[in-house]
Amino acid sequence: MEQLLQDSALVEKYLSGDENALEILINRHSQRVYSFIFSKVFDKDIAEDIFQDTFIKVIKTLKKGAYNEEGKFLPWVMRIAHNLIIDHFRKNTRMPKFEGSDDFNIFSVISDNSPNVEKQIIKDQVEDDVRKLIGELPKDQQEVLVMRMYKDMSFKEISEITGVSINTALGRMRYAIINLRKIVEKNNIVLTNQ
Repeated sequence: MEQLLQDSALVEKYLSGDENALEILINRHSQRVYSFIFSKVFDKDIAEDIFQDTFIKVIKTLKKGAYNEEGKFLPWVMRIAHNLIIDHFRKNTRMPKFEGSDDFNIFSVISDNSPNVEKQIIKDQVEDDVRKLIGELPKDQQEVLVMRMYKDMSFKEISEITGVSINTALGRMRYAIINLRKIVEKNNIVLTNQ
């Protein structure tokens, strides 16, 4: 019976108080979610921690009533896992690790890699210009480009969400890039943040 119920029906049952529905959902997707996480972090302990955090966030979001992706449960869970993986790597790059050595250099700890004000203004302007350029693309190309570049979705996920084939999604991405280049050349726009 559990295989017959769609993810969306199980979500509804869980929201109505059926804890077993959540267990079925987790069991149904656990291997795929865990494999995805492990393929990014290559560490069993870290993968398990992120896996647990993913489903804790899923449960909290469901209980708050903030889940609204009808029929898109697995892509939603994968997005949560992906964001937690990114958070993990960001946290680890901010916290430097030290090997025990006599060559300790305090400047390797306190160096400031953040951009100066001028570079930040230029970076913000370039990002704003790129958003405007994307706005000039046909809607189907905009959609695929934003999903791929800003939401970091796979072409398989994009095809599932948009209802087109993977090849069509790839084609739209290709044409989006070609058209962006044409717009940049036509308007003599310089995009640089160096």
